[in-house]
Amino acid sequence: MKKFVNASAWVPFCLIFVLTLSLLLMGCGSSQKDAAQPPKPTVPKNASLDEKVDAMVSSMTLKEKIGQMVMIGIHGTDVTEDSLFMLHQYHIGGIILFDRNMESQEQVKKLNAHLQKEAQEKLPLFIGVDEEGGIVSRMKDALPPPPSEKEIGETGEPENARTWAAKTAAALKGIGFNMNFAPAADLGLEPGRSYSSDPAVVTEFVGEAAKGYEQEHLIYCLKHFPGLGKSTVDTHNDASIVNASRSELQEEDLLPFRTLIAEKNPEDYFILVSHAIYPALGDELPASTSPSIQTGLLRHELGYNGVIITDDIAMGAVSKTYTPGELAVKAVEAGTDIVLTCHEYQNGTEVYLKLLEAVEKGILTEDRINESVKRIVRVKLTHLAETN
Repeated sequence: MKKFVNASAWVPFCLIFVLTLSLLLMGCGSSQKDAAQPPKPTVPKNASLDEKVDAMVSSMTLKEKIGQMVMIGIHGTDVTEDSLFMLHQYHIGGIILFDRNMESQEQVKKLNAHLQKEAQEKLPLFIGVDEEGGIVSRMKDALPPPPSEKEIGETGEPENARTWAAKTAAALKGIGFNMNFAPAADLGLEPGRSYSSDPAVVTEFVGEAAKGYEQEHLIYCLKHFPGLGKSTVDTHNDASIVNASRSELQEEDLLPFRTLIAEKNPEDYFILVSHAIYPALGDELPASTSPSIQTGLLRHELGYNGVIITDDIAMGAVSKTYTPGELAVKAVEAGTDIVLTCHEYQNGTEVYLKLLEAVEKGILTEDRINESVKRIVRVKLTHLAETN
């Protein structure tokens, strides 16, 4: 995920309002649905998780459901009118923070607490960060980063991955985060972002890292499915075609994902899909918009029933081909549960409104939306219910 570059690109609050109003007048939603939002559901204390999930989803309006499927970046070091507008108008379900939001541990802790308090939704926010270690770390001066995955892998001791993941998870939880966009499960991803180029080594180290996050009850994220190690182009910048054979991908890049999917509870982690193209896996589409990869391979073949999230939709690999709204709809059609938009408010606005419009035009069914929202709610009720 690329860092925010230019604060002057912020969209004023009034422009967001005008865009919202104009799209709503074109048919993006009925105001009657928002006028009488149902209260948070009451379920017996001894209800099963499935019963709690069904009750929660049944209590939500379509607009609330769509909001749960959007994760955005915000601007500033505390809540602002713009970030509050996004949270309240679009029922946003998740926030990702970057260095632009982070000055000190105490400030970040207050920001995260304010975000949770001000969201005013039935469920807590996912609040995440990229804290892989090494080059991909945030607020390095105030939050000492863990070593890179490569450095940990070179120790030859898989338990070191667990130790560092647990330390990272505890530090992040201490300042109000409830998820981390790590570990990278790629093979040989540079610079230093993989434990190894050996699939067996990566599988073992990623498995131990997962245990570290689970130990501290922090949601983690396996990325970048189905593997970016063989990519020769940085997807932040441009389209990337991975020309490996299907058997090569199956035996190497997919091994860490396949192994952990078979072993782990799907409520404990996300899988982030890359924007690279993998022709051998069924089509010429980026993984983030590919039904063959997300539904055929990840859901059906590998049996994953947890939350799928896209990489940042503003990356050069897809932004030159799709608008944010187009990519969001295609991603959800392919199997995505959460669309990640890290930087500009107008991108988050467009993603939300285009998903809502797609349901109202019959491009996406509400049953399809419910599938994703149930997965999201399961994770939130499992890990975050006590925070709301």
